Amino acid sequence: MSSLGTRVWSSVGKKLISGLTGLGLVIFVCIHLTGNLLLLVGADAFNRYSYFLEHLGHGAFIYFAEAGLVSFFALHIVSGISVWRRKAHARQVGYAVRGDAGGPSRKSLSSRSMLYSGILLAVYVPLHVAHFKYGGPPIIQLDGHEARDLYSLVVTEFKNPLIVALYSGAMLFLGLHLRHGIWSMLQSLGLLNRRLLPPAVTLAVIVSGLLAVGFLLLPLYVYLNPQVMPLTGGLG
Repeated sequence: MSSLGTRVWSSVGKKLISGLTGLGLVIFVCIHLTGNLLLLVGADAFNRYSYFLEHLGHGAFIYFAEAGLVSFFALHIVSGISVWRRKAHARQVGYAVRGDAGGPSRKSLSSRSMLYSGILLAVYVPLHVAHFKYGGPPIIQLDGHEARDLYSLVVTEFKNPLIVALYSGAMLFLGLHLRHGIWSMLQSLGLLNRRLLPPAVTLAVIVSGLLAVGFLLLPLYVYLNPQVMPLTGGLG
């Protein structure tokens, strides 16, 4: 491996990669939720938003964004697992008694489950994307153009209690993962010190909670609201 590659894949380099990719993915999650909340506004707003994304840059933007997300996910997963393995090995070697380390390394359910919540999300996200990207929604007319009725697809799926349960469970794991991941990401990027750590942890709790609640609101709103129905009467 070259000297540059050695530096990039050093323990510091892997933490930096994990932090940078984590930051990019948190930004994506925030943007994704903002767009998804248009579901609460109505079918027209949601379908116009999806049409805009699919045709931005003559359709090239969506492929560029997907390629970037796949790259970020892959790097985040590989670097994250590598950092986790190094920390697990260090704990085995350096500590005879397991306990609360206190301070920046304070253990929590969120920190202890990072590997498992990350693996679950790594499995869930591609299935979720494929489900809604290739789910075959009806075609409607939007300003004289053919457009996918993504609103009807989402509403139809969120009327299914099994889909609602699976989606809600995944979003709870997302919130759990982000609760530790956000402040850990900032620490990996060298943005925290002892004085900034407590507010960063508080910020992580608030942001992860808001994101989880925001995503959970969507399926529950559709499932529990009998007035919310597909435009085209379902996908069957």
